[in-house]
Amino acid sequence: MEINTQLIDSITVAELAGEIDANTAPSVTQAILPLLDSGSKILVDLTNVPYMSSAGLRALLTLYRQTMAKDGKLVLVGLSEEIRDTMSITGFLDFFTTCETVNSGLELLGA
Repeated sequence: MEINTQLIDSITVAELAGEIDANTAPSVTQAILPLLDSGSKILVDLTNVPYMSSAGLRALLTLYRQTMAKDGKLVLVGLSEEIRDTMSITGFLDFFTTCETVNSGLELLGA
């Protein structure tokens, strides 16, 4: 699992690459949670994530809850069809704002 973060116009972009499972999900939350401040705008790029287990879904839900608790915004981009289907079936997709590309996500958060 690779996690790269950068700040683009006051939006924290977290680019994830690799599978998110029980072994890697904790590193996702450990890398992103400290970046949350009041009113944070977080974009999580999942373009290079081919697989996400239930532990990965829990990690995303934790990020969502912490972001909302701090009056922030969280956008997921680049969901594979498989991950999108899993999130839809489990009801997780209802919690998240999603975009197809990083640029569209940045536009949404910048608006």
